[in-house]
This record gives sequence, structure tokens and C-alpha cells, in this order.
Amino acid sequence: MGNKIQNKRLSGNIILVGMMGAGKTTVGKLLAKQLGKTFIDSDEEIQRRTGVTIPHIFDVEGEAGFRSRESCVIQDLLKLDNIVLATGGGAILSANNRPMMKQNGVVVYLKSSVHDLWQRTRHDHNRPLLQTENPRAKLQELHDLRDPLYTETADVVIHTGKQSVQILLEKLQHKLESFNQMTENEKAVQTLNVELAERSYSIHIGSGLLDNVELLVSHIPHKRAVIVSNTTVAPLYLQGLSEKLGSKGVQVQSIILPDGEQYKNSESLNSIYDALLSARNERSTPLIALGGGVIGDITGYAAATYLRGVPFIQIPTTLLSQVDSSVGGKTGINHPLGKNMIGAFYQPLVVLADTATLNTLPDNELRAGIAEVIKYGLIRDLPFLEWLEANMEKLLARDTDALQYAIAHSCRNKAEVVGADERESGERALLNLGHTFGHAIENGMGYGVWLHGEGVAAGTVMAADLSQRLDWLNTEDVLRVRRLFERAGLPVTGPRLGAEKYLQLMGLDKKVEDGKIRFILLKSLGNAVITSDVPKPLLEQTLEACSA
Repeated sequence: MGNKIQNKRLSGNIILVGMMGAGKTTVGKLLAKQLGKTFIDSDEEIQRRTGVTIPHIFDVEGEAGFRSRESCVIQDLLKLDNIVLATGGGAILSANNRPMMKQNGVVVYLKSSVHDLWQRTRHDHNRPLLQTENPRAKLQELHDLRDPLYTETADVVIHTGKQSVQILLEKLQHKLESFNQMTENEKAVQTLNVELAERSYSIHIGSGLLDNVELLVSHIPHKRAVIVSNTTVAPLYLQGLSEKLGSKGVQVQSIILPDGEQYKNSESLNSIYDALLSARNERSTPLIALGGGVIGDITGYAAATYLRGVPFIQIPTTLLSQVDSSVGGKTGINHPLGKNMIGAFYQPLVVLADTATLNTLPDNELRAGIAEVIKYGLIRDLPFLEWLEANMEKLLARDTDALQYAIAHSCRNKAEVVGADERESGERALLNLGHTFGHAIENGMGYGVWLHGEGVAAGTVMAADLSQRLDWLNTEDVLRVRRLFERAGLPVTGPRLGAEKYLQLMGLDKKVEDGKIRFILLKSLGNAVITSDVPKPLLEQTLEACSA
């Protein structure tokens, strides 16, 4: 990561992104003049190369054809040096363009309200996407789709508002100077927010964050904390973290649990309570979960229930926990009759996802985490699914940039869902794609035999197969899902437990309502739905076809 960021700074490129009407061309020309750089507008370059207007390209080749040309042009331009590049509003949609922009320049998002954008574009008839019956609604739709991508990709975000261009330029140059003065480690950190009113919190993502305990100390006001870890993670990271906190005056107590899903139980929970009570820990002392999903879940539940609630901090060390279980406040333990059946919703104060911890992660654990990453693309983010298809080998090779991008994108998706539905009364249940089948596999085989992500992978293929039997997906869609999991080295069939055993185990799922199993299925790739209306014969066919 560090070398790539350093190269980005040396290139001297500034890349402007934002909606149509945000002022990228106007601002870009003036900024280039002031900084002594060359200004290039990607739309103008497309027209120069083709000899025709952009509306004409849309008429002849459609938006897909235009986007293909746009990506080729942008990727050519990003090989240049010392330019200010104004990109088209939709350039951000390409899963290949976004990482290339971040690697080859400082990305600036010119952010404008839809109201301001409409005032600037409503009389412009050269905007092909606004040539509809309701262009104002179309503009809102485009903004809602693209804004998260602009925000995620940008190094610098500046609101255009109604200020003069000169004032905007002064503010932008100040932000660019501040960005250039940041250390390489600071630039490598991405911070996302889970918006839950007074319980909102930040997710920090980057390499080497375990060395940056300043991100934690502000949440430990009484200088005392308890770190809960396991026998695998503790030897790797516990001493270093404890010493760094100690250097800030924090007194650290540690609790070490055995490693494995089979230990996510009441016995382990009671061992945490025993240690806390023996040390007379008070309500102000936070519990810090240092480990994967099991440690995060059980520590969070201990925090939710000890003294009726103490502060809680998440430091996830596996890919699965960084992209899923550490975010959203689901805590709990397993019961012999069902997974995660005992627990509470309890949000952390902060999440620190250090991507460097993935360097020590076994290959099968990395692959298990990728299963949860794929889930986000399937349920609500088709562009991210396409990015995963293009970058799966990089993830498996532990490419730092690819991993950080996947983690940040996954966390952003989950943060949006949790912010809208904290306690899983509606949309949040969609995050359980593949989990009804997957939990049945984990339980039926005995906790710890299958990794959670392995069960989710096989369960998601089952969900896709069932979606096809309901005439929602076609054969190619299902093959596409199956191929992606296969490329990730994950199982695509479940164990042959028998249909009746599967049905019995799925009947214990938390999503059962009025005695009916609620399934998360796919209306299309990138569009998940919740349904209880699944004919039993079709379900049995899926269980038979997807078991081996």
C-alpha cells in the first residue's frame, strides 16, 4: 500500500469525480492553470478520438458501448503525468476505473446537492441520461447510485454549494495541501461510519492499525481495559497491543479462550464473567475483542450483559470478522440446538480492522471470509460483484490494495443496511443470504467441522439454485454464482444430510416466523428478497441437487 500511495503522489495527477453539473470542467481548468498542470476532460477526449458527439455515441451504441469507450480512454489518460483529469459522471461505475483512479492520482469528489445539480443541468440538452419524461427524478436516481462510489473512491471531498468558484478553488487547494502533508500511514487508513444516532461509531480500515492505539485510547477514559482473545491470535498480537496501550497509561487485563466455533458457548462466556468479577471490573472498563468472529461475538455478548452493559471495542483479525461480524452489533453464543440462538444487539464504540493481521491468516480462513464479501455483491451491489469477478485472484494472493478495497466496500454496504435496520426487522435480514442453509450445515456437521464461510458459500449456491427453481434466476446466473465461489476455493455443495434433517435444522433458524422458514433468495443478481412462500417440493429438489 505504502509504495503505491507514494507513486500516486509523485505522479502529480488530480482526478475530479462527481455528478454531471458538479463543475468538474470549470474547476479543473482553473485548478490546472494555478498548479501548472495539463487539463484534460475525458468526455472531450472521447469526442476527439471518435469524431462524434457523446449523445451520438449513446444513440448508436447505448450506454454500455459508451461506458466501454470511456473506460478505455480513462485508463489511457491515467498513464500520463501531472494532469488534472475531469471524468464523466458515470466513470465511477466501472469496477476497474475506481482502483485505477486511486492508484494513479489524488481523487477529488466535487459533491453537490441534487437541487443544485438540477438547477445547472435542466436546460442542457446534451445530457443523454436526462432525456427522459422525468429528468429531475432520473438525476436523483443517478445521484443515489453514484454518491457512495464517489465518496468511497475519493481522497478529498469538497462540497461545491453556492460559493464562488474562486473560494471553492482556495478551499480545494487547502484540502489538497493538507492531504499531501499527511503521512503515508494516515493516507492508508479509511474511516467509515455506522450511523445510529447517539450510538454511531467509526470503522477504521488500514494496514498497521494495531500500532496506532491513539484510535483506541480516546474510548478508554479511565485507563483500564480488558482484552479478550484466543490461543491462536493472542501469541501473535496480544503482547504488542498491551504494551502500546500500556505506553499510553492504560492498565490491561487479558482473558484467553480456546480457539474454535465449538467454544462459542456458555462455558466460555462464564469464564469471561469469572475473570471480570475476580478482577472487580467496573462498568466503565471496556472489553476489547481481539480475534475473529467467535471472539467478537462472545466478547460483545459478555459486554452487553456484564453489569448490564459495559463498553465494547472490536479489533477483528480475520477477513470474515472484518467484513461482517465486527460491524452491526450482533453478539451471542451458540446453543446445541442452534447457532447464535442466545445473544443481544450491542454496538461497539469503534472497530479497528488492521489488514496486516490477514498476513497470518490461514488460506482456508481467508477463503471463508471471501464468502461473506461475495454476499454483498449478490444481495445489493452488482458493480461490486463484477469487481470481485475481475479481482478474485488478487484477493486470494492477498494483494493489499484489493483486500482493503473489498473490506471497505463490504463494510460500507453493511453500515448502510445496519443504519437503516439495526435490529433486523426488515432489510437487515437480507445480509443472511446463504445463512439459513449454511447454519444448518454447521449445526448438522458439528460446530467447527465446517468454517462459517464455507457453510455460507454452499448455502448461497443452494439459495441461487432455489431462486432459479422459482423462475427468478436463469441457468447462467446460477453458474455465475457457482463459478465465483469455486474460483475462491469454496465448497459449492453441502453435505448429504438428507432433506428431512436439513428441514429440521433450518426450522431452528432465528428467521423462522409463524412456524415458517424465511428464506433470503435472489430476484436477480444484486437484488435479494425475503420470502416464506417456497413450495416444499422445490426446496427438497434444491437440497437433493446441491448436496454431495
